[in-house]
Amino acid sequence: MDSTVIEESPPQAGAKPMRRLIIATSIGNALEWFDFAAYGFFAVTLSKLFFPAHDETVSLLMTFGTFGLSYVFRPLGALLLGRYADRRGRKSALLVALALTTVGTLICAVIPTYAQIGLAAPIGLMMARILISFSTGGEFGSGTALMIEQKSRRKAFLASWQFSSQGMSTVLASCAGLVLSTQLSPAQIESWGWRAPFIFGLLVAPVGLYIRKHIDDTLPAHEHDTHATARHAPVRELLAHSKGRILLAAGIMAVSTAASYLMILYMPTYAVNQLHLPASTGFAATVVTGTILMLFTPLMGHLADRYGRSRMMVVSAIVTLLTIYPCFAWLLAKPSLSVLMAIMVLAGALKAIYFGPLAAVLSSLFPTSVRSTGLGFSYNIGVMVFGGFTPWLVTAMIGATHDPLSPAFYLMACAVLSLGCIALYHFKLVKHI
Repeated sequence: MDSTVIEESPPQAGAKPMRRLIIATSIGNALEWFDFAAYGFFAVTLSKLFFPAHDETVSLLMTFGTFGLSYVFRPLGALLLGRYADRRGRKSALLVALALTTVGTLICAVIPTYAQIGLAAPIGLMMARILISFSTGGEFGSGTALMIEQKSRRKAFLASWQFSSQGMSTVLASCAGLVLSTQLSPAQIESWGWRAPFIFGLLVAPVGLYIRKHIDDTLPAHEHDTHATARHAPVRELLAHSKGRILLAAGIMAVSTAASYLMILYMPTYAVNQLHLPASTGFAATVVTGTILMLFTPLMGHLADRYGRSRMMVVSAIVTLLTIYPCFAWLLAKPSLSVLMAIMVLAGALKAIYFGPLAAVLSSLFPTSVRSTGLGFSYNIGVMVFGGFTPWLVTAMIGATHDPLSPAFYLMACAVLSLGCIALYHFKLVKHI
């Protein structure tokens, strides 16, 4: 039997139409993933413009190192913004998070390069990444809590839209990369083309802020009482009583997070540097994967509500463990668009199966009083450890071992870890941690 929700908050009264809620809670997560995907897709270009070095690998490592280091601030954002959401309301925290993300994206869109302002360029880019990481640290927990706390039994389906929005962002970012890499010359991309995705993100942000401003919150009325708020300490309560649940949630996320950053964000770089394929090949393949995630993740959430959450996740993790090495070996033996496309289709299908129930599973580990804080903190611990540093780690592994199969071993290790954590969840052993 799947683990059940520890504590449910009261149903939301006078809720706006569900479609508006789905859009409102997903749009910030979508903007976050679009922003990070754009950074990863143009990592080779950014490495030349902001981290010039004599060795191409060193330059790329510095680029991905900046990307990964910014993720250290995501758990901090999750704690502070999650605390704000648990005390003041999910809606307020979502508005603050999206506003801060918009500021960070603006900096990325307009910042001068190293050739123009020297060392201030990589420092400024790092500050922008830190701001985005901090703000989006509270995005997932608050948005997912808002959906989970609706008056509906379709909790996996509702929460799955958080990950479906990541698929949509992958499609948009990949399409942008595909168009830019095929229609612009390398000189044009380095001159101004790489800024286009960040400018597009700025156009989306005001829409998200408007929609979020016009949704209802889910916290009961007494939660907004000044004296109750003063006595409420979600961070202290979380860290005092839920350490095991935080670690369990982060471990459950390992395989899906590593797969996201390895098979989607890092793949265009891998296609160019290891497979020696055109950049457009990697972008085209990620468009397919993103489309699968966007369309099938809610379907998998629907099935999880009917047939069980952890069962589907176990199947996905086992198939990932068994197929990832043969897939990479096949790709290296016959590097081509068709082979890469077939592998990315499989990766997208497995991720959709895992993503469908994932948000509901993570939410069920935490009671309402600390749900935004606990969900956001554990999610961002998982993303920081198994996501943000994945491109840097696999680049370093390939550079140290000269083995292009290194990413497969890393993802296999993450699959084993997640399987163990899902087993703990499935057999309701959380209370013993």
